Amino acid sequence: MKAAVITRYGSPDVIRILDAPKPTPAAGELLIRVHAATVNRTDCGELQPRPFFARLFFGLRRPRRTIFGVDFAGEVEAIGAGIVSFKQGDRVFGMCPSRNNGAQAEYVAVPERAVAAMPAGTQFEEAVVCEGAFYANAALKRMDPKPGDKILIYGASGAIGTAMVQLAKSAGAAVTAVVATRHLDLVKSLGADHAIDYTSKDFTRIGETFDYVVDAVGKTSFFQCRKLLKPDGLFAATDLGPWGQNVLLAMWSWITRSDRVVILLPGRINGFVGFLKSRMEAGQFRAIIDRKYTLAEIADAYRYVETGQKVGIVVINVTAVEERTLREAVE
Repeated sequence: MKAAVITRYGSPDVIRILDAPKPTPAAGELLIRVHAATVNRTDCGELQPRPFFARLFFGLRRPRRTIFGVDFAGEVEAIGAGIVSFKQGDRVFGMCPSRNNGAQAEYVAVPERAVAAMPAGTQFEEAVVCEGAFYANAALKRMDPKPGDKILIYGASGAIGTAMVQLAKSAGAAVTAVVATRHLDLVKSLGADHAIDYTSKDFTRIGETFDYVVDAVGKTSFFQCRKLLKPDGLFAATDLGPWGQNVLLAMWSWITRSDRVVILLPGRINGFVGFLKSRMEAGQFRAIIDRKYTLAEIADAYRYVETGQKVGIVVINVTAVEERTLREAVE
């Protein structure tokens, strides 16, 4: 099979489209023929881990896995022993566990718990939405907002941000989204009650306080946002912060039981994809697609995501490789 293979850390220039062994599903796994995948911040962070100690998770000298990619949507090619919920040909979507090879390839083997049937009428490129929603959902489970609670989301136009706006609204929260000018209409269309243009206004000086403030892009800090928090408010970060300050603040918050700062860590995949499917079917969640690339163009996708300017998700059309090969064979 064709795959985007990464054998060393570095810039997107180290990515190679190579032939790789087609995986075989173990017991409890599905072999998926991948139609669509994504490139996201997680992938870029794995390609060039920063700070250096992040290599403790990804591999000290070189990446532990050679194929990246969290999100996938495709068709079941084969099933391992013990699978009863899916059959060959089913259209499915889901997430790849971080310790296994990922979905930036023509085939991927994933555990059944990380897969759900695609909602009827959904295109493959519209179903590669799990990673951002996974982090957003983890934040909301940690915060447990009640109907009417006020949440400010900084960076509400990215994969995590657009997911959090939608999931927070489905939970009944009042959402204020902080984005650049060109994204104001987008976040309003996703249900945000208020939208603030950070390029023309200091969002930390709006004279309002919130139950929760979420940094969905890793570009602000607790110290910048603390005046936005109610006395018992919570600041949630998706990034380590400058010099790892969010880690230290989260540890201090835990030690003192002040519950003021948390870092959003992914939890267990079990049940999440099915939950997201239900939100999609209820019309409470949809994909926001920024750009699309073929597998052969995946290095360019990484370069674009590294700019920090993407909106929603960046899709990799994996089947384009096969479709082009078939056309060339016919011609």
